[in-house]
Amino acid sequence: MLEGLRVIDMTSVVFGPYCTQILADFGAEVIKVEAPGGDVFRYGAPSARSKAMGPGYIALNRGKQSLVLDLKQEADRAILRDLLADADIFIHNVRAEAIERLGFDYDSVRALAPDIIYAHCVGFGSGGPYAGLQAYDDVIQAASGTTTLLPRADGNERPRYLPSLIADKVAGLHAAYAVMAAVVHRLRTGQGQHVEVPMFEAFSSFMLKEHLGGNTFEPPVGPPCYGRQVDPDRQPFPTRDGYVSIVPYRLDHFTKVIALMGDEAFAREERFATPEGLIAGQAELYARIAELTAGFATDKLVALMHANAIPAMPVRDMADMAQEPHLEASGFFMRREHPTEGALVEMREPSRFSAWEAPDPAPAPLLGEHDRTYRND
Repeated sequence: MLEGLRVIDMTSVVFGPYCTQILADFGAEVIKVEAPGGDVFRYGAPSARSKAMGPGYIALNRGKQSLVLDLKQEADRAILRDLLADADIFIHNVRAEAIERLGFDYDSVRALAPDIIYAHCVGFGSGGPYAGLQAYDDVIQAASGTTTLLPRADGNERPRYLPSLIADKVAGLHAAYAVMAAVVHRLRTGQGQHVEVPMFEAFSSFMLKEHLGGNTFEPPVGPPCYGRQVDPDRQPFPTRDGYVSIVPYRLDHFTKVIALMGDEAFAREERFATPEGLIAGQAELYARIAELTAGFATDKLVALMHANAIPAMPVRDMADMAQEPHLEASGFFMRREHPTEGALVEMREPSRFSAWEAPDPAPAPLLGEHDRTYRND
C-alpha cells in the first residue's frame, strides 16, 4: 500500500508514534530516530525483560527501525541530513524554535529534498496564542472541555480526565490521514509541503462533533453537549452476574426492551404511547430497564436482545480483552515471539482491503537496533 515510501520519524510518546505505526503497518519504511536514552515511552510501564521495551512502546512502534542520534553532535546531524535527502516524509514533534536551532526546520529540510512531506506534530496550532506551548494528553483534555463531561453525566462536580490517552491517539489518527492526503497531493502534483497537525485543534474537532450542541448556532439555541451522551441514566445496566450495555436507540425500543424482559403492562402505559411521552419519561424508562436486567444472566439477556434486533453487549473487563472471542476469531490479535522480549500479544491494523494484504510487521525495535545500518563509526 505505502511500500516504497521512506519515513524519518523523530517523534516520541504516543501522538507521533501512533501516526508512524499506521504508516509502517501500511508498508512504509519507518526509521525511528531516537535521542540517546530513547523514546521516554519505552519506560512508561514495566517490561517483561528489557528495561527499554515497555508495553506501550511495543504497541506503538512495531514495523520500525531504531537509530540513535545525538543531534547536538554535527556528525549525527550529518547522518540525519543524509537520510532526509532520500526521504519521502519527515515527521517530528520537536518545538519550532528547537528544530530550527538544529537546522531541521522546513526550509532547511526542503533544501535537501524539495518534494518532501514535512509533518510537524504540535500541541497547539501556530495561529493562536497558545502556539509553542507544551501539550500532553491531560492538558488537552482540560483545555478542550473534555474533563467536564463526566461531571455532567454523574453529578460529581470535580472535573476528571477520561482514563485513556485519547487526545494523543486521536491526534495520531489525524496526523496519519493528513500525511497520507499529502502523499496523494504529491502523486498528483509532484509537490511536497509542510503539514502542521495540532493536538488541541484535532482533539477539539473530534470532541465537538456532537458536543458543540446548541452552540452550533449564533445565537445558541440550547446548551452544549449531546444530551444522550451526558444523560446520567444512560449507563451499563446490572445483571445477575455482571453488567450489560443495551442501547434502545430508537424511542420505541425503550418499551420494546421492557416488554421483552416481561413487563408488557409498564411498556404499554398510555404515557409512553407518543414520542413526546417517551422523551419525557426516559429517566423512568432507564430505571425500569435497570430493575428488570438485574433478574437476568448476562449471556441470556444479550442473546434475547440480539434475537430481537436490539444492540447489546456484555460489559467486559479490560483484563479480559486479550481473550475477547470476536477479536480472537477475526484475527485482530497476533500472538508471536519477539526476538528479545518473548511471547507477545499484538493488535493488527484493523482495516481490511480487498486488493492488498498487510504483511506481518517487524517487531518493535530495541533502542539503536539499526545503528549499524546507518552509521559509519
